[in-house]
Amino acid sequence: MTEPVKLDIMSDPICPWCYIGKAHLDRALAAHPNHPFQIEWHPFQLNPDMPAEGMGRRAYLEGKFGGKDGAVKAYAPVVESAEKAGLNINFEGMKRTPNTLNAHRLIHWAGIEGRQTAAVSALFKAYFVDTRDIGDTEVLTDIADSIEMDASVVARLLSTEEDAQDIRDRDAHSRQMGINSVPTFIIGSRHAVPGAQPPELWAQVIADIAKSS
Repeated sequence: MTEPVKLDIMSDPICPWCYIGKAHLDRALAAHPNHPFQIEWHPFQLNPDMPAEGMGRRAYLEGKFGGKDGAVKAYAPVVESAEKAGLNINFEGMKRTPNTLNAHRLIHWAGIEGRQTAAVSALFKAYFVDTRDIGDTEVLTDIADSIEMDASVVARLLSTEEDAQDIRDRDAHSRQMGINSVPTFIIGSRHAVPGAQPPELWAQVIADIAKSS
């Protein structure tokens, strides 16, 4: 039997390439149910300096890409890749770009309860499909409830600074390791694989691990 292999994933819930990368990985894992991976998600904020309340999406896009045309150009490959992955991203419906610190706190707490991947999936759906503001405490509490976490406990924790500095420190540590874009996958604490890799790559990695074990 293949020994478990740690798969660490640096990701941000508002990163479309992370959403696409997870879809590709999920497809490969579903096709290889005996895969060896033990998955852990790690915080990486695309916009660590985002105001706590987030900002209007139009202002964000104009600041980042120099206007609507620049944003359309930047997102064209995202839309194409999402469609190929069988995902619909409702960019038109998005009104705000949130600060994701609290979303990362929720992922961390979900991990303690063994619901981390469920939290990541729910956050991606809330943001990219349902166009909800995942920086909003009520939205995050509702997501927690949807994955069978105790919503009242999550609401209380979100009203404090619990684990906020830990999330910032882990994000900073990833940057110090040289990670500057997400998703980044680290296989067995040794091999870093950046970007939204296709299912075929993961199938090959799984086969290689099986061969060498």
